[in-house]
Amino acid sequence: MVTLILFMALVMTGLILVQINSIQKSSRIREEQFDQTVRQILSQVVRRMEEHERVLLVEEELFSARQQDSSGVRLPSFGNLIPRSLQAANFSLSFSYSQTAQILQPLGNKQFTDSIISLQGTTRGRPGDFPSAFDKLHDYNLQQQRLLEQRLSDNFRLFQRLFYRSRPIEERIDVDFLTKTLGEEFAYQGINLDYRYAIKTFPAGQENTISESPDYKTIKRKKEYTHVLFPNDIYEIPNYLVVYFPKRSGYLLKATGIMVIPTFILTSLLIAIFAYTIYIIFKQKQLSQIKNDFINNMTHELKTPISTISLASQMLQDESISNTPKTISHISQVINQESKRLSYQVEKVLQTAVFNEGRLKLRFREFNLNELVKTVIDSFELRVKDKNGILETNLKATDSNIHGDEVHITNVVFNLLDNAFKYSNNTPEISVTTESSKGSVILSVRDKGIGISREHQDQIFERFYRVPTGNLHNVKGFGLGLSYVKKIVEAHNGKIIVDSAVNKGTKFSIYFPINNKNNHGTKSKTAVG
Repeated sequence: MVTLILFMALVMTGLILVQINSIQKSSRIREEQFDQTVRQILSQVVRRMEEHERVLLVEEELFSARQQDSSGVRLPSFGNLIPRSLQAANFSLSFSYSQTAQILQPLGNKQFTDSIISLQGTTRGRPGDFPSAFDKLHDYNLQQQRLLEQRLSDNFRLFQRLFYRSRPIEERIDVDFLTKTLGEEFAYQGINLDYRYAIKTFPAGQENTISESPDYKTIKRKKEYTHVLFPNDIYEIPNYLVVYFPKRSGYLLKATGIMVIPTFILTSLLIAIFAYTIYIIFKQKQLSQIKNDFINNMTHELKTPISTISLASQMLQDESISNTPKTISHISQVINQESKRLSYQVEKVLQTAVFNEGRLKLRFREFNLNELVKTVIDSFELRVKDKNGILETNLKATDSNIHGDEVHITNVVFNLLDNAFKYSNNTPEISVTTESSKGSVILSVRDKGIGISREHQDQIFERFYRVPTGNLHNVKGFGLGLSYVKKIVEAHNGKIIVDSAVNKGTKFSIYFPINNKNNHGTKSKTAVG
């Protein structure tokens, strides 16, 4: 059986370890997914911040250009410059001017796109005027060339501002836009979790906080997520966006709780079933031991009177023994006593069996408990005196009339006295008292015997249970007496209390209600075990 229990424990332990490992792995995967999502969000936020800065710079340059030249940059484009006839008296010169407007793609595209706005016109004149027209066009072309060079210079300056930034990071960070973008991206990814952020730089390995959200410093941080700001900057000390979630652990635990809670419940049930199985196994082993002890004790208890009766019968048949009236009377008395003893033991077993099946009839009537105790003591006192013991009585209950089954109450008192006698030392010292209490009369039986340890006090009222004494059989009995006592007391709406200490003795106190008649009347009652 021990091998089976060890094997079951090993299997259970392995199963629990597998469950724990599975939960840990699932939690780790969930944490990695969360970390990856946060990093993607920070990358997206940084990209949007960079694009936002480009748009602001381009708008600033365009606004500056409009202030310098409201007409924009004009580049000439010639078309249909064909004289109808150089020999003709009149000629017609057709040409067109095209206005170039730069349109920047602000969302990630770093190239510039030109769109052409054509302004067409016609100049008419004679052939002699043809050279002066080209002179005008030439002068205009030179003017536009100078404007083009100015625009290229402006574009180069814009390029420098975009990629060779020299502005302080404090001026480049739009805190409102950053806060708004973080909130939008977290909400889009389904992370509804409180967060704190800061802008940091690490010049020469020293941490320097440039900007931070409220309560960032007051919260103890364990896990921070960082991403470089403006990654396309050239020759600049990198700045970092740092984000921290104060309730990250609880969020991850809640996310994995959908799987953890059912697993925990099932594992707990499995452990409870395993523990209950072990309990049943040990209980069965204990019951088996109790059964064996009961059989041994019953054999011993029944065999002793049978052997005595058999021996007395043989003495009567032995011709060598004088058959005087005195001898015959003594042998007959022994046979009678042992027969009663045998009958009592058998009746005790049968009554206990009937009582536990709920078929025992209790006949209630009113009687005086003090008088009943005196009667039992008178018949029991001889056994105590045979061992030179002491049996003290102090029946001071003023109202000792109770309503109950007199026969079974007599058996209860006798069982308590018998226990006190059997578990006393060589010289028994027993005291019996009665006293009145509120609505009850208390019967107490005290001895100064071997006592009962605390670990066995809750079990002494179980059927067949006897306090372990090894293989010694100097104390006779079946382990049924106290079980019978408790069931009879409870059937009378009373209670029994034990107070004992090893080598100091034991005291049993029984509380019988005085007004028990109101509960039972005068008719019989079936006791249910």
